[in-house]
Amino acid sequence: MDLAPDNDQAITRDSLYGTIAENTFAGITSFSRRRYSRDLRGVDVVVSGVPFDTATSNRPGARFGPRAIRAASVQQAWARHWPWEFDPFDHLAVIDYGDCNFDYGSPHTVPHSIQAHAEQMLEAGCAMLTLGGDHFISYPLLKAHARKHGPLALIHFDAHSDTWPDEEGQRVDHGTMFWHAAREGLVDPARSVQIGLRTTNDETQGFAVLNARQVHQRGTQAIIEAIRQRVGDQPVYLTFDIDCLDPAYAPGTGTPVCGGLTTVQALEILGGLRGINLVGMDLVEVAPAYDHADITALAGATLAMEMLCLYAARHKVDG
Repeated sequence: MDLAPDNDQAITRDSLYGTIAENTFAGITSFSRRRYSRDLRGVDVVVSGVPFDTATSNRPGARFGPRAIRAASVQQAWARHWPWEFDPFDHLAVIDYGDCNFDYGSPHTVPHSIQAHAEQMLEAGCAMLTLGGDHFISYPLLKAHARKHGPLALIHFDAHSDTWPDEEGQRVDHGTMFWHAAREGLVDPARSVQIGLRTTNDETQGFAVLNARQVHQRGTQAIIEAIRQRVGDQPVYLTFDIDCLDPAYAPGTGTPVCGGLTTVQALEILGGLRGINLVGMDLVEVAPAYDHADITALAGATLAMEMLCLYAARHKVDG
């Protein structure tokens, strides 16, 4: 393996393209060694963090998720993502923008700050891979994406439905986002699907549900086919709450629930979605204070790379 001629590719790389190996144990930890930049010209995908976790109902700590995912991502930044036959960084100009800025002391302003952050990227013609943060961040992100793309198909991996009602509409809560998204027309429930659920909420809001037991019993290929049939060619927003994985594979999260997916199942399902019209994506709820040996952060980084491969396949490689 040939190492880079200089360390810290996050600030020294000349090109936004390509994979260049450097020591995994050293250097600045941007996502997968992408260049840190605020220049959106010529950029296909922006990786950014939203270190917000005050909408969490159980254990806080996901504010440290973006940093942990970036640190874990360098372990896979030395070669193309397996088992894909192409390197997404050969086809996509990707930068790490850093984190969304917001005033934690004025929580009522945070949703607007996140939405404005996303709109800046989308208006510049960039797609977004967002690292959370608790799952509430998906709500303002969906607002920004729906403003550009219209009603979205939602592919939602989670242990929880996050469709609990908020009749007064005032809660900043990581359990109500998709109730709002369905009622506001941000997503089309008839084209949307939730995978891995294993907590009780009898009101589906019209979403198709493929719960965790169905994944285990039916197998990944059947789940892939059901998802593809549901979303069709509608613009897709993909959100992955790391607690979709069983706590054995992702202990570092705020609301762990036993009986979840394995990392292999999740990766197989994502890989099987090649060709969907992916327009936006996030990976949320990594809380490193509860992690062990960084396995949750590494799972998050790996799943995020799978999303980048899906995006590259649809928009660059497969035409």
